[in-house]
Amino acid sequence: MKIQAQVSMVFHLDKCIGCHTCSVACKNIWTDREGAEYMWWNNVETKPGTGYPTQWEDQEQYKGGWEKKSGKLNLKMNGRLGALGNIFFNPRLPSMDDYYEPWTYEYNTLTNAPEGDDQPTARPISMVTGEPIDIQAGPNWDDDLSGSEVYAANDPNLEGMSDEDRRMMFEIERLVFFYLPRICNHCLNAGCAAACPSGAIYKRGEDGIVLVNQDKCRGWRMCVTGCPYKKVYYNWSTGKSEKCILCYPRLETGQAPACFHSCVGRIRYLGVLLYDADRIDEAVAVEDADLVEAQRAIIQDPFDPAVIAAAKANGVPDAMIDAAQKSPVYKFVKEWGLALPLHPEFRTLPMLFYVPPMLPIQALVTEHGVGQAHDESGAAPFFAALEQARLPLRYMARLFSAGNEDEVAAVYRKLIAVRVYRRAQNTTGALDDEARAALDGAGLTAEVAQAIFELTAKPTFDKRFVVPPLAREVNIESMVDPFTHKTEAGFGFRRDAKRGG
Repeated sequence: MKIQAQVSMVFHLDKCIGCHTCSVACKNIWTDREGAEYMWWNNVETKPGTGYPTQWEDQEQYKGGWEKKSGKLNLKMNGRLGALGNIFFNPRLPSMDDYYEPWTYEYNTLTNAPEGDDQPTARPISMVTGEPIDIQAGPNWDDDLSGSEVYAANDPNLEGMSDEDRRMMFEIERLVFFYLPRICNHCLNAGCAAACPSGAIYKRGEDGIVLVNQDKCRGWRMCVTGCPYKKVYYNWSTGKSEKCILCYPRLETGQAPACFHSCVGRIRYLGVLLYDADRIDEAVAVEDADLVEAQRAIIQDPFDPAVIAAAKANGVPDAMIDAAQKSPVYKFVKEWGLALPLHPEFRTLPMLFYVPPMLPIQALVTEHGVGQAHDESGAAPFFAALEQARLPLRYMARLFSAGNEDEVAAVYRKLIAVRVYRRAQNTTGALDDEARAALDGAGLTAEVAQAIFELTAKPTFDKRFVVPPLAREVNIESMVDPFTHKTEAGFGFRRDAKRGG
C-alpha cells in the first residue's frame, strides 16, 4: 500500500449560477497577456451544449485520454511511433475556430474620430493578425442556449439517446438547463503528462498538482491532444504549453485558488484525499460501468490507523494527514458518495468531482394539462420522479458515470432524501413517514442528512476550503516517463523558479 496525498476539488452544480466570476478571476491573474487571450483555465459551460473548445468531449475526433486495447491501457492518441510520426503535424488538435480568434476593437476610431453626423464605430480587430475580423465565436458563445438546435443538438453526450429521451429533454430544455464549470482535473493518471515527448509535464508528488516546466516544453502540443478535457493550451506567442496550476502560489500561503475564493455561488470545495498509488493500474483497467466505484476504492480512509502508518512511511506529513481528515472532498466523494468524476471513461482518474444538479421540475405539462410527477421513494407530493427529470438519467450518466445510470440515480436519491428531510424539519420539527421513507430509500440516517445539509447549504469558509500546508521543503516531484507512461517519484528537484502554467 503506497499512500499519497492529492489536493482535490468538488463542484456542487446545484449552486452554480453561471456568473463566470471564477473565469474572470482566473483570467485577470494568470492569462491576461499576449498569446494567452484565448486561454480560459477556468470556464463555465452550459449543458447540454458543445462546450469549449467546441465538442471537446468527442474523443473520436480529438483522441484524448486512455483506452483499453488487448487488455492493456494505451493513450488513445497513439503509441510511441505514432507520436513521433505526428510530431510535426498533429491532426488531432483543436483549431483556432474550435476556440476563437482573440480580438480587440479599433478604439481610436471612437476617441479620435472627427466631428460629423455619423456615429463612429469601433471595428473588431484580430489580436493575432491585426486585421479586421468577422466574429464567429467566443469563450461563452453558447451561454444559456441549451434550447438551441445548433449547440444543444450537437452535444456529444446525446449519442445513444432514444427519440423519447431527446423529445423530453428538448421540450424541457427550453425552460431549464445547468452550468458546468471546468478547470484542470489534476488527474492521477494524467494523459497530458504521458503524452509529452519532452517530459515537461510533471505531477508534484506531495500534493498532486500537475504543472508544465516552461524550460523543458518544446511546444509539440501532444499534451493538448492527450488531455481529453482540453485543459492544456498552446501559447502562440511564447511557443509553450500552459495550463491551470491550481493557484499553487496561493495554496502555499494557505489561500484557496482564485476561482474558488471568488465563487459567488460558493459551489467549490477543496481538500486533501489520501489514495493508494499501487491500485491505480487496477482502477483504470475495469469496465466502464465500474470506473466510478473503482476510483472511490483507491481513496483511503484518513482515520484508518493502517492508512495513516502507510502515509507516514511514504513521507506524507502529519499536517497533510490532518487536512485529509477534515477534507470536505472526502465527505462528498467517499463518505457520502455524492460527488462523481467528469467522464471517468477517459480513465485519467480526475481529481475534480461534481455533485450533479438536482431536479427543479415539480410538475410536468401533459396533454391533459399540468400533471404532478410522482416518485416511488415517497417523495411524490413534492419532488419530481427521477425518470421525469429535466434531463434524462442517461444523459447525466454519460457525463458523470461512464453510462452507469445506477450511480447517478443513487446520488439523486440521496439529494432528494436530504431535501425531504429538511422540509420535515422546517415544517413539523420532526421526521414524518415521508421523510423516513426517503431516508431509508437512499440509505441515509437523519444525522448524515443533516451533515450533508450543513456542508451544502451553509458551510463556513474554513469548512469549504481545507488548505493543507504543502511542505515544499519535502519537495517530491512525480515524473512521467513519456515512453513507458510510468510515474516515478523523485526527491531533490527544485523547480519553483522555472515552474510555469
